[in-house]
Amino acid sequence: MKGILDELISHQPLTKESAHRVLVEVASGKYNPSQIASFMTIYMMRSITVGELQGFRDAMLELCVPVHFDAPVMDVCGTGGDGKNTFNISTLSAFVVAAAGQPVAKHGNYGVSSVSGSSNMLEHFGYSFTNNHDALKRNLEEANICFMHAPLFHPAMKNVAPIRKELGVKTFFNMLGPMVNPAFPSKQLVGVFNLELARQYGYLYQQTNKEYIILHSLDGYDEISLTGSFKMFSNSGEKLLDPIDLQMPKLKADEIRGGETVEDAAHIFLNILQGKGTDQQKSVVVANASMALFAANQTQGMEMARSRAEEALESGRAYTSFKKLLNQQ
Repeated sequence: MKGILDELISHQPLTKESAHRVLVEVASGKYNPSQIASFMTIYMMRSITVGELQGFRDAMLELCVPVHFDAPVMDVCGTGGDGKNTFNISTLSAFVVAAAGQPVAKHGNYGVSSVSGSSNMLEHFGYSFTNNHDALKRNLEEANICFMHAPLFHPAMKNVAPIRKELGVKTFFNMLGPMVNPAFPSKQLVGVFNLELARQYGYLYQQTNKEYIILHSLDGYDEISLTGSFKMFSNSGEKLLDPIDLQMPKLKADEIRGGETVEDAAHIFLNILQGKGTDQQKSVVVANASMALFAANQTQGMEMARSRAEEALESGRAYTSFKKLLNQQ
């Protein structure tokens, strides 16, 4: 590790091969917590390169506990790490997408820079994390959605998770999260916390056979926030869009905040699923869910995708999907 740290401190980027090797060695327990913390800290102070991102991604996927489903599954997730403390927009969107008919294999973790990540939320409601294939397949069959708590599928997390928790800020593992779903989804909606990373994701996803959309709101959110303009990178190229392009209202930051505790976030989460959320909360969930449905089938058009998302939420079918997932314990 000393040689790697010397290279990075001297502002020399790692090759894809070096990045791959060091993450495999982190997973194997070769390095102590201080060395791992130093390694992660460097990436808080300088940008990651495409080669490094690719090497880290390849190592995580090589080491993961893979899950294979018969259905063409989709993931709906963000990197986190935007520091905005919104309510659980992408997790809610995932249930809406599942209720609209698209199978979802959601990959998630505890929040690092926010009050409540997707794992915090599901755990609060009594969901038991598992990496048992049969259990996950039952979830998908019954609820059209399953949830994969990242540390159970990624051995590298075992040595890193306590350090990430103590640091309490985003690290390059936030950047990797959406790219290392162990179900290898063929369709994906990804939100990222900065524009440079969105472009890097776009470059890497162009080299895959995925149907994808990558989002970044220009005021810093890792999703469509409806608080301003956002960039969209997809199989069809790059676009700059505004809420009005989605026929959605422009929102204020306070209207999509998630509260100060997991309990606050859970109250908002349940209210929205039960049709008791504010118009603003429902709008931002529908915006992201409809973009996910569009990503899964880009020939249907955004208007059809939005109609499907609205119906799935307003009919209560998204809430039904959520209850079915919890009951499959």
